[in-house]
Amino acid sequence: MKISISGTETINVFQLTAVFSMLFALVGFSYNVWRMEITEYNNNVRSASFELLLQLSELESIIYAAHYDQDIIQGSPRKGWIKVNLIADLSVVTEPDIQTAAEALKANWQLNWESVASDENSAMQVVAKIDDTRLKVRQLLVSLN
Repeated sequence: MKISISGTETINVFQLTAVFSMLFALVGFSYNVWRMEITEYNNNVRSASFELLLQLSELESIIYAAHYDQDIIQGSPRKGWIKVNLIADLSVVTEPDIQTAAEALKANWQLNWESVASDENSAMQVVAKIDDTRLKVRQLLVSLN
């Protein structure tokens, strides 16, 4: 099919080509920006989640040192407070479920920190909150795309 270079049909084809090109470029650019935002969000959440898992493990280690080893250096409540507050701070970068779990962990620690070394029930309550938070972090990591 031949199209005459001089005529109204040619102008219409050029106009349609320009419009479709602009639409295609706009859609492509929009998708690229959206994908970059999602990727950046996933990277931030992934990094915070890995750090949360490390801090949760360290808090659990502090509790075990305080309760089972009766080690006042490794099981210091001050170290525990530092870890609990860091966990709460890091949870802000993640999802609301993890923020809620971290706040519940902090509240539970606040109730039980004095008796963790001497009362097994207190130690196990805090460890249960750690496990709950750890589970939510793992679920978040699995859900990232």
